[in-house]
Amino acid sequence: MQQRRLGTSGIVVSEICMGTMTFGTQAEKKMSFRIMDKAFDAGIDFFDNAELYPVPPSPDLVGLTEEWLGEWLESKPREGVIVATKVAGAAHGWFNPPVRHDKAALDRNHIRKAIEGSLRRLKTDYIDLYQVHWPDHGMRPEDSLEALDELVKEGKVRALGVSNEDCYGLMKAIWTSETHGFTRYDTIQNNFSLNNRRFEDELAEVCRREKVSLIPYSPLAGGVLSGKYNDGERPEGARFTQYMDATGERQRAMADRFANERCLASTARFLEIARSAELHPVTLAVAWSKQHEFVASTIVGATHEDQLDPILAAAGLELSKEVLEQIDEVSRAIRYPMG
Repeated sequence: MQQRRLGTSGIVVSEICMGTMTFGTQAEKKMSFRIMDKAFDAGIDFFDNAELYPVPPSPDLVGLTEEWLGEWLESKPREGVIVATKVAGAAHGWFNPPVRHDKAALDRNHIRKAIEGSLRRLKTDYIDLYQVHWPDHGMRPEDSLEALDELVKEGKVRALGVSNEDCYGLMKAIWTSETHGFTRYDTIQNNFSLNNRRFEDELAEVCRREKVSLIPYSPLAGGVLSGKYNDGERPEGARFTQYMDATGERQRAMADRFANERCLASTARFLEIARSAELHPVTLAVAWSKQHEFVASTIVGATHEDQLDPILAAAGLELSKEVLEQIDEVSRAIRYPMG
């Protein structure tokens, strides 16, 4: 398992990060602990969480995943595990998170309440990487960044990051931090996969020039790139099988975005490339995700410990030039299948 630096911070992490958002919904407690144990024993020292988890977020379960990770951490050397979590974004806009009585904001008051809750649930006195789950471009960035900087100065947080951000937001945040002397973002956590390569259009160049590390989530495009939804399959218990039948518009929209006909068509071609390269399609997808100079660690998820086997097979693996060219051919033929 290779180690890579988060931005220009002092934190170095494993090239694969264990995501935990399914712990509490799709994975029960014992299985979640077995997944984390297996990942840690294999050399994964980076674990990503959020105050909102598990997903889909609900008032009854919010914060449960942090509690489980905190309980699991008690059996491990704290300094040996790099813990990342997130403060929910603003309650207005595309999604209203079920935290702080549906009034979440990114001001000092809410950031303070969020970090206090996360530290309590995680049973730790510091967070290695604290991230803004999604931005609020309508507010003054210095109000959020100053509050986050205070957490770093107080030793509650080691490094800062943002998630689901665009070029404007990332550059504005970097400029604001440098102008006011605040701690800057070292990471950005965005969707990035064989089926969603939009990050390469502009944000990748920002990361290269500003030395911000991408820690991509959903490298398997929500499990679609495993091939389990191809040929009309709707596996029982799978996320998008559930979302296709969900009553919520947001869940159905996500299923339409991740598992539409174009996504399944490109996935079918990636399955052929994996077969020719004698690789599991999951191994191919994870290896491709982390084989970019702007990527520090690729976030993976699992609902059963056996799902980690093809993921772990990607550790240290570099795809050949021929395989990378075949992948690029598919991306040119079926451009932006996720929209």
